[in-house]
Formats: sequence, C-alpha cells, structure tokens
Amino acid sequence: MLKTIPAAALIVAASAAAGGMLGAQAPKAGRDRINDGYQVYTAALAAIEKDYVEPVDPATAVYGSIDGMLRTLDPHSSFFDPNTYAQMRERQEGKYPGIGVTIVAANEDVTVTQLFEGSPAYKAGIRRGDVIAKVGTESAKGWTTRQVSDKIRGPKGTTVNVSIRRPGSDTLIELTVPRDEINITTVRAAFMMQPGTGYIRLADFSETSDEEILSALKKLQGQGMERLVFDLRDNPGGLLDAAIGIASHFIKRGQMVVYTKGRVQNSDKEYPAIAQGEFLTVPLIVMVSRGSASASEIVTGAMQDHDRAIVVGEQTFGKALVQSVYRIANGAGLALTTGRYYTPSGRLIQRPWDGAFDDYLTYGLRDQNEHRDHAASQLKYTDGGRKVYGGGGIEPDHFMPGPNEGFNPSFFSRQLFSRGMFVGFAERFTAEGDDRPANKRATSQHKVSRGFDITTAILDEFKAYATSQRVKIDDAAFAKDVVYVKAMIHYEADVDLFGVEEARRQLLKVDPQAAFALGFFDEAKALLAKK
Repeated sequence: MLKTIPAAALIVAASAAAGGMLGAQAPKAGRDRINDGYQVYTAALAAIEKDYVEPVDPATAVYGSIDGMLRTLDPHSSFFDPNTYAQMRERQEGKYPGIGVTIVAANEDVTVTQLFEGSPAYKAGIRRGDVIAKVGTESAKGWTTRQVSDKIRGPKGTTVNVSIRRPGSDTLIELTVPRDEINITTVRAAFMMQPGTGYIRLADFSETSDEEILSALKKLQGQGMERLVFDLRDNPGGLLDAAIGIASHFIKRGQMVVYTKGRVQNSDKEYPAIAQGEFLTVPLIVMVSRGSASASEIVTGAMQDHDRAIVVGEQTFGKALVQSVYRIANGAGLALTTGRYYTPSGRLIQRPWDGAFDDYLTYGLRDQNEHRDHAASQLKYTDGGRKVYGGGGIEPDHFMPGPNEGFNPSFFSRQLFSRGMFVGFAERFTAEGDDRPANKRATSQHKVSRGFDITTAILDEFKAYATSQRVKIDDAAFAKDVVYVKAMIHYEADVDLFGVEEARRQLLKVDPQAAFALGFFDEAKALLAKK
C-alpha cells in the first residue's frame, strides 16, 4: 500500500552528514549508533571505489546498498532509483506524457508489453510483442528500457518516428506516432453482464480511481443496474485515499473503512467513510483472488465487516503494511513501512512472513484450501455478528479457486499462460476492417470480428505454435483444460483487437468463478434487509 507524503528528506548516507531524518533531533544514543554505522559504510564505499577490480559507479553502489538495507526489514520496504520513482508516481497520478506503451528490455531487444487504450501507440496499431527496433534513425538494439523511454517520450503535440519488428512480418513497420498526455485508467471494464447486473473491474488504486468508479457506477445505474459485481481479482492495491473514497460509495458517512497502528507519532489513525454513499442499497458481490492485495483488501475487508457485500473467490494476499513514500536526494524515493492496517472489526490484514520472505512472496503460486486453522485471537465479528478471521488476508465468504482469470487449470496450462503463449499467439489475429497503420503493413493468419469462434483448426495451430516455442504438449491436460485454453486465446486476441472491456465481456461468459459468484445475490440482498 503506497501512501504518498510530502518530501521528508530522508538522508542518503553516502552524501549527507550523520543524522537520520531531517527534523526532530534523534536521542544521543541513537545519533551515536548512526555515526558509527555511517563511518563503517563510508569506509566500505571508499575501499570499493578505490580498489575494486573494475570501476564502480558510486550511485549504483549506494542505491544497491540502500535497497539491501531495506530488504532486511520486511518484504515491502523498498528503494526507488530516480527512474523507478518517476514511474511509480506516474502510476499514482494516472497520467504521463508519451505514446502510451509499457516496454521491457531483454535479450538486447526492447519489447512492448502493454498498451493503453486510446493512446497514440494504440491508434497507430502497435501491439504487445512488437519489438522497438529503431527510434528515429538510431537502432535500439541493446538499448535499455530507460534509453528507449527517454527517446519516445516528449511534449504533447510532437511526434516520434519508430520502427517496429513484429513476429511473422519480414520487414520493419515504420510509423510516425504523435505524443500526447497518456491517461492510465484503472477501471478496465464497466458494463451490464446480464439484465440488471452491473460489472466493474478495477485494476489498481490511483489518484483517479475514485472518480472513475463513481463515473462507472452512474453509467451502470443509468443502464438499469440493480445489483453489482465488483471485481478486485489480481488488483495489487495502490493509494489509501483511493481505497477510502471507493469504499465510501457503498457505506454510510462516518463508518470506518480501515485503521492503522504503528510505532511513530500519529501513526495510529482511523479512516472513516468521507461521504454518505450513493449506492447503499445496491446488492454487492466483491470478487477477490490470491493476487488481490493492499488497497483491495482494505475495501474488501470494510465491505465484509459492515455486512455490505458477499465476498467470493480466494483468500487475498495479505499485504497491509502502511508504506509511507519519501522523495529523497536526486529524484530517488523510498517506501518505508510505518504501520499496519486493520479492518473495522479489528482484523490484522497482514500475513506473517518468513525470515527470507520466500514463502511469503511465493504465496500466489501455491494452491489454497477452502478451510484453514485459526487462532482464537483471530476471531472477530462483522456488524451483523458473522464470524470473520484475521491474521493473513481476507477470507471469502464463499471459496472457489480461480488463479488464472477465474479458472483453475492444470500445471501444464498454467505454464502456457506464464510463458506468454496466449499473448504471442494473439499476434496472428487482426480485426476485420482494422485500418490502423501498423496493421495495414503487417500480415496475419486470421481476420476476425467481435465474438469470433475458436475453431478446432485454431486450436491445432496453437498447439503447433506452442511446440515451436519449445513447449512440450501434454495432450491429456490440453483436452481437460480446452475451455480455459480457448478462453485465453480469445481473451488475448480481444485485448489486442477490440480492447480490454470487450475482452473481459467475452471472458465472463465462460469464467467459472464469475458464474459461481452470481449465485450469491440473494445472500447479498439478505444482508441489506438486516440493516
């Protein structure tokens, strides 16, 4: 959970006098310990700079040492170099200047991994999996993500020439792409999934999320929404203010959303709903997964504790450390744990971690059991007297595993997902009538329209594609998971061709976890009747 606070000028040891935080004077014993540690640190840094076998960039050494120091504390306190800190702030603010792509550098290529719908890159027809081969007249071979990012970003209204290499195309695709202010929307889908039933998918919590959610709710209300599925699956969290604002739409003014406890002054604080919710009487299902964390757990916990929603899915991740974000020297940043979050009933959301953080960080890779043991101290009660338990994430009222987009496929099929087989195969599809520049200059095997079918021939082609990518096909597992495989081929092609909302609309038609959730609206209505 990231809670941005004003620049608190935490001292970087390599470039400042001994002390600690600027502001309040540390006790003498504390200053002495800092002085001793500072002397050891600077002596080690001096020796490395002077005698190491190869030249060492002092900034790289300092950044690495700060990161290592924080990793001795907990799994989430972390250091941001200037580039990473700027990217984190962009995600929080929900906008940045550029063309609208997320890129990653690997094997000397810089590859597009995500596009923002409606962005200049999206309108130009750039797709996930495209390699940025040239920027202007310069080859991008061997460039870092930062080098490419610096070249393609620029003021709104200017343009940048890029050459992309697309798998299956023999020649580079040359594009002139305008730059614009990119809005990173967090509501990825909002539509009526069946008559009277609205659906909202929230990807994370940024400074614009509360406003986006309110707009989506009002749109669905105008379309006849009588009940709502709020999908927080795999939502990793974000800003506390966004979580409070979103929860406030469903509960009464003054009802507690979350409270914190910590060691430093003013860290014990309650956060109530900031306004009277406009949607107090809408029956609510909240869907969560093992990948739902932080702000997602705050909202889910509040809805459950106030008997405002039925929670369906998997036990959430269990990340509820208050992360205060400091901007420090030279544009770098620091996320430091300063407290823990508790639900209104007093449940500690944070899950315990082992000394090496291994079990904690690999939580999402392990299958879950519907029932788990609880200590007596973890038992709490909702407003209406229902039993709930703390000590590690939010437990759903109704459990159903669905780690991969609502499905629970075999290990083989999960590997297809994790190795990017579905995303890679989606490059073989284009939309009928799609005249975006990049698509007009590339070839594809399948021209499709919305709601297209995944035929047996396409499945056979997918098998051949996966085999070409060094995947050994498990025919039994493939047959068992064929509904999942077809759903994911369809989903990834839809994302590229028709947008995330259309992709989610099609996926929900076969999503077993979502179908399971729809069966509990009578229970959600009964909660409202008791208020």
